[in-house]
Amino acid sequence: MSAKPVEGGLALELSERKKKILRSVVESYIQTAEPVGSKALAELAGLKVSSATIRNDLADLTEQGYLEQPHTSAGRIPSPKGYRLYVNELMEEQRLSLEETKQINEALHLKMQELDKVIGQAGRMVSQLTNYPAFALAEGSRRLTIKRFDLILVDSASFIAVVMTDSSVVKNKLFRLPADLSEPQLQLLTTLLNTAFVGKTLDQLTPELMRVAEHAAGSSYGLISLVVSFAMEVLEALENSPVYTAGTSHLLDHPEYQDVGKAQKLMSYLTEDHALAQALALPALEGDDTKILIGPENVADELKDTSVVLASYDIGDGMKGVIGVVGPTRMDYAKVAAKLSYVADGLSKLFGQPELPPAAPEKEEE
Repeated sequence: MSAKPVEGGLALELSERKKKILRSVVESYIQTAEPVGSKALAELAGLKVSSATIRNDLADLTEQGYLEQPHTSAGRIPSPKGYRLYVNELMEEQRLSLEETKQINEALHLKMQELDKVIGQAGRMVSQLTNYPAFALAEGSRRLTIKRFDLILVDSASFIAVVMTDSSVVKNKLFRLPADLSEPQLQLLTTLLNTAFVGKTLDQLTPELMRVAEHAAGSSYGLISLVVSFAMEVLEALENSPVYTAGTSHLLDHPEYQDVGKAQKLMSYLTEDHALAQALALPALEGDDTKILIGPENVADELKDTSVVLASYDIGDGMKGVIGVVGPTRMDYAKVAAKLSYVADGLSKLFGQPELPPAAPEKEEE
């Protein structure tokens, strides 16, 4: 798992004792959302030093920017810089339990009819697993093409057109006709469509349609034009991939968002597809691993007080996808990253081959 900061590393070297203290502050705050004092730290960090020594170390960590001290408490809480050091150096990688891997595998064992439905389901599952708002999307690094056309006769006056892209997305549409249509005629149209328009990108379909117009009969061309226009709509929509969001109301479960106005502002932002895709998807699409963006490391102003954990997955044929969560900086990064990484790996396996990743062995008690 990659947890590198977006920009350079951390300049100051800390003693092992100060690292233990910082780690204990972060992990205690993640669990309780309460500032941590020197008396509690002595026990949490397992340090055999005086409270005065711990207080001095806390003061140093605060001065160096790793901790912050709320106005109303003598205890400390982690700063974004402190979270970054924790993620980079102090956090232990977590294994999922057998129950968690089973839950994810069962959710991923879907009949893959439409790629967008699978991605949407994965986003909902991640939100349920982490109790944070989740997002998911697919984005292509190349132009999509049509892989196959199927026309299904409903009755003499209507048929269903089924279009499959080379990214395994399947869409269908019902067409009603003013005149009767027979099964042999529909089969002929299917053959023409698969001969002339398969493998064509969006900008190649219109010139090809004009070429076919020179040879096809009037009634046949009219039907071909209807189906090709539908195929163009499908490709255009996919090349402007939507972001699937789920669980935005989970923000209200966390003390950082008890202010309804603050929560509503972030919830509203998370429903803006275009802005969210630019701010969250692009950093993950640039690499292959899990990424963690803490507070000010996020590009969008709306996310400066949040943390974002993202993981990329492969769809195949030059396409990648992103799945991630948004939440407070007080986040259990190890647990969230482990779950996202496993789901992303499962999606890559699902799109690329039938096998899902093996269940992780249970971590032995120490």
